[in-house]
Amino acid sequence: MFKKFAISLTLLMSLATCDNEMNAISSRDAGQIAISSMMVLPPMDESSPATSDLRVSPAEVVAQLTGAASMNATADRWNVHGTDLGHMFVHNDDLYMMFGDTYGPDGGDWRSNVLARIADPDPRNGFSFAAMTEAADGTAAELVAASRVPGFEWTVIPTNAISAAGQMVMHYMSVRMWGEDDRWYVRRSGLASSDDNGQTWTRSKTAIWPAGTGFEQVAYVADGDMIYVFGIPQGRFGAAKLGRVAPDAMLNPASYEYWNGTRWVSNIRAAADIVPPSIGELSVAWSAAHQRWLMMYYEPNLRAIVLRQSPAPTGPWSDMQIVADSRDYPGLYAPYIVPGTDIDSEVYFTMSRWKPLYNVFLMKARIEPETPAISVRATE
Repeated sequence: MFKKFAISLTLLMSLATCDNEMNAISSRDAGQIAISSMMVLPPMDESSPATSDLRVSPAEVVAQLTGAASMNATADRWNVHGTDLGHMFVHNDDLYMMFGDTYGPDGGDWRSNVLARIADPDPRNGFSFAAMTEAADGTAAELVAASRVPGFEWTVIPTNAISAAGQMVMHYMSVRMWGEDDRWYVRRSGLASSDDNGQTWTRSKTAIWPAGTGFEQVAYVADGDMIYVFGIPQGRFGAAKLGRVAPDAMLNPASYEYWNGTRWVSNIRAAADIVPPSIGELSVAWSAAHQRWLMMYYEPNLRAIVLRQSPAPTGPWSDMQIVADSRDYPGLYAPYIVPGTDIDSEVYFTMSRWKPLYNVFLMKARIEPETPAISVRATE
């Protein structure tokens, strides 16, 4: 997505490096993971006291999900030799995974966005792909077409997606051009929706936001009767802001509210920073087991994937903890927490790498309270 000039070399190097990558695949752990129908979380009392801080251990690879030598053989099945992102959402009880700029061999057959349906939603088993939305020739289809005009709309990148009011809803950014490392320039962002399980998509003519709002890239989390929208600007050097909207009003920009630091307001320009810079691609999830919100993102100054935690979406958010480092995984970015699971002793997420191979990996990291809770047994 962010290193287009390196794609051809990257894909040629992929086969030579895949064996080494797969040696890092960890053994599966036991346990039961349940997938919800819409990642709906229990209502959170924002005044409730914070629980114990959580400690996260360094991440490890579970499986390579895309590419010629991946467990899903996406090159042979759908001409997906290289791709990135891999953020997920649950729709009609199925788990879907959405990808960004996607290529065939040698950087050809460019598609800006593609979609896979996961056969087994248990991440311990590595996420086998049941299907991808296909074009007439059987290759993975581009969902929302880009103009391919440099300076106007070079590509259309899906930054997140969710199931809302019976529809699939994709948030995208219309990228005008790529800049130097960790910078790119967005014309506008908007929503596209699908009523047929991702087979066809329509760009909304009303759900469009101009560049400069601070919500050019988003992370969605459904919580009760609202959807929280965590937003960051173009590139990777901005702060995170927070909005919310009812599921059936997602396509109406006037229905959104924004946190201004003390209350919810209708003016997007009044949205306050809830997490300071510098924040790249992000995801957010609720852990019922730990009564904590978890935010994971790429931090460009550290060249690492980091985790923050908070008792409420509005904060306060904790200091960063490093989950994965570029010294261990060169070219890492775009961590997306697996939705619909209760995060207890482990957190699963996808991670992209633009070198030595441009593809997506499933990762996991152990997570536990910093101070073990004391169990009190009632006596008769």
